[in-house]
Amino acid sequence: MSHIPGESVEEIQLEAEDRMEKTIEDLRREMASLRTGRASVHLLDTIRADYYGSPTPLSQMANLTAPDPTSLLIQPWDSSAIHAIEKAILTSELGLNPQNDGKVIRLNIPPLTEERRRQFVKQLHQMTEKHRVAVRNLRRDANDSIKKLEKDKVISEDQSRQAQDEVQTLTNGTISKLDAASATKEKEIMEIG
Repeated sequence: MSHIPGESVEEIQLEAEDRMEKTIEDLRREMASLRTGRASVHLLDTIRADYYGSPTPLSQMANLTAPDPTSLLIQPWDSSAIHAIEKAILTSELGLNPQNDGKVIRLNIPPLTEERRRQFVKQLHQMTEKHRVAVRNLRRDANDSIKKLEKDKVISEDQSRQAQDEVQTLTNGTISKLDAASATKEKEIMEIG
């Protein structure tokens, strides 16, 4: 049984709130890697290229720009890394074909098909549900910690019930934020043009 550390209800609630906020941030970070109809350098956030033997994020190896809504430009700081970057893009799940001219890599972002958009939305829903489960687990951990305070006679039964209600309100609010962020991203994915 996991607990959220804290010697008072306030400490437990603050820790739960902090962890729930981090869950929202994590979802936003993951969602940034999902393709929409427009080019975004965040598409490349999850790609790591072999750079002198260690997997390195592209943002630490090159200047990444989106010169227009349909393409990305990757300018490596070390031209010897261009082939490693190209290979990392080809082996990624993005399905993009890099065009290498020896100095820069261009990525043309093709428009998404309806089927591909639906696949991304399905992926988004799975991502969101994973984060909802994480928030519910945080609620359970916080409630377990509050019940332990009650069992140890630090707080009364009424205080425990009230604290658990407050944790539930926090949980509901966090899940609403996750759902709102997901709905916004879904709209971006399904938007054509």
